[in-house]
Amino acid sequence: MSFDPTPRLDGKLAVIAGGLGAIGYATAQRLAALGASCVLLHRERAGTSPQARLAELPAAAGQRHAALAADIVDTPSLQKAAAGVAQDFGRCDILVNSAGHTRPVPPGDLDGLTDELIDDIVRANFRGVFATIRAFAPLLKASGDGLVVNISSIAGFTGVGSNLAYVAAKAGLDVVGDALARALAPAVRVVSVSPGAVESGFVPGRGDDFKAKMAQTTPLGRIGRPDDVAATVEALATTLRFVTGTRIVVDGGRHL
Repeated sequence: MSFDPTPRLDGKLAVIAGGLGAIGYATAQRLAALGASCVLLHRERAGTSPQARLAELPAAAGQRHAALAADIVDTPSLQKAAAGVAQDFGRCDILVNSAGHTRPVPPGDLDGLTDELIDDIVRANFRGVFATIRAFAPLLKASGDGLVVNISSIAGFTGVGSNLAYVAAKAGLDVVGDALARALAPAVRVVSVSPGAVESGFVPGRGDDFKAKMAQTTPLGRIGRPDDVAATVEALATTLRFVTGTRIVVDGGRHL
């Protein structure tokens, strides 16, 4: 199998879990601009308009995009989505796992990290990602040139994050990603992309003051943007093709 760089993604199909989120949608924009068709997995919410977002994605001849409702903590919905992709597109070459959620709890507030919150965070940020990979693995293997990108976090190796359950979930995701890279090779590559703080509404309650503080203590002078992460996913799909079973840190030096 050749892992040579490629400038285009024409004919490829990318499934993006959390496709309406900041990082997920930025990734879809980049992959679509290179010719990939994109399927955005999303949770149904009042006030959201997946079709409007689809209409904003680049689309040339031969490309078609879709949005499918699926909840990563609901395996039957993932299986239904995978079956829908198989029926409508017949393939899946790239899977980007950018779905998840969290809630700030100081590390010293042990009582604040309740059993229920631990279960919720781990279910969304670890189990749900694994379940998504499991659902789409047959299509990725059949591609023969599959790529799984798990949007992780520097919290997984620094131990500093929104809460300790989130830290544990991301650390587990990184290690299991390495194991899957070995298990699914050579047909499927698996890579973790680990941002630091990113300009988005992912962590509730973090406003401009938080962003300014993070920027001041980040070596490159600002916090991350969704497109910084999306650009890394694009590179893994096009130029960094002899890469698997590792973590790429995209944090402006925040972890230093």
